[in-house]
Amino acid sequence: MSTAETNANFTKGLEGIVAAHTRLSDVRGDVGQLIYCGYNIDELAGRVSYEEVVHLLYYNRLPNAAELAEIQATLVGFRDLPQGVIDLVTRLPKDTAPMHAIRTGVSALGCYDTTADNDTMDAQRRKAFRLVAQIPVITAYFHRARLGLPLVAPDPALGEAANFLYMIDGVRPSAEKESTMDMCYVLHADHGMNASTFSARVTIATQSDMYSAITSAIGTLKGPLHGGANEGVIKMLQQIGSLDAVDAYVDECLAHKRKIMGIGHRVYKVLDPRAPHLKRMAQVLSSKLGEPKWIQMSERIAELMLSKKNLHANVDFYSATVYYSLGIPTDLFTPIFAIARTSGWTAHVLEQLADNRLIRPQSIYTGPVGLAVKPVAER
Repeated sequence: MSTAETNANFTKGLEGIVAAHTRLSDVRGDVGQLIYCGYNIDELAGRVSYEEVVHLLYYNRLPNAAELAEIQATLVGFRDLPQGVIDLVTRLPKDTAPMHAIRTGVSALGCYDTTADNDTMDAQRRKAFRLVAQIPVITAYFHRARLGLPLVAPDPALGEAANFLYMIDGVRPSAEKESTMDMCYVLHADHGMNASTFSARVTIATQSDMYSAITSAIGTLKGPLHGGANEGVIKMLQQIGSLDAVDAYVDECLAHKRKIMGIGHRVYKVLDPRAPHLKRMAQVLSSKLGEPKWIQMSERIAELMLSKKNLHANVDFYSATVYYSLGIPTDLFTPIFAIARTSGWTAHVLEQLADNRLIRPQSIYTGPVGLAVKPVAER
């Protein structure tokens, strides 16, 4: 390809470049829709469980009762971690960032799985289920260990969302808390060719292994311009402090061209379709927990940014208040995102493997040419 042709095809950040065909999810940014395997997210949220969405992403259809029971049993059966991984994550420095711990734990899982390099689709699917089941356990064990608390073993009677809450809190969650977390999992399960999903597909496209692909995805999600934004939202609200300080904070940020966390989206030009579901949950939880100021501040920021910049709130904006209202530590917000998104990541890995081609984009060289090497003494 000539330099002229390469320049003609260049788009910074690959914006607008199509890298794959997928049946998994469709992000329709111009109209604010998110589709999972044919289902609008508004059709799924609050009506199906996370386990049903896992089945949908893996098999392209919602399960019947028997299939749902089977997938629930499969996930429960894969929750136990190798002792070596438990020892590793529980002995990490207590000030380790949770996303570092999860990334390290997932990488270590590959060392204990004798099928890690088995590339049959059945083996790959088993590894996918195992990761969906074990990443929440890694997260919970690390969190309990860093607090000096005894580890809480998984409860086979609980679903994925309830079990994670049980393992970090040590008590079974209320039905409302469980349903809230489950819906958050559903809303975060997949989201088109986002940065972490692309990272996973690039890694597996080299015919690497499932654990390496998901380790890549976790490292990508960690960044504040991707999954880390939800932590930034609650820190921003804490910094503002009160509803009457919101207007001045927003004006100052706009005057100095500082980003308002949780506002705007790379793809959505209208309201993120996940945001209204999270906003409703945040309103209910804030009211019940007696701290309405968080959602009030959020609503005011969203109102100002829409009127001043025509920018809408995204999924991170309200998920932060939801998690905070559930009593979840701020630095576990992004790990929860990773837990939910593991279903989407692994589904994309399976899809990439089914019709694989090495992902190898080009770059445009902008450096000098024709340089001559001088002897060391003359440099």
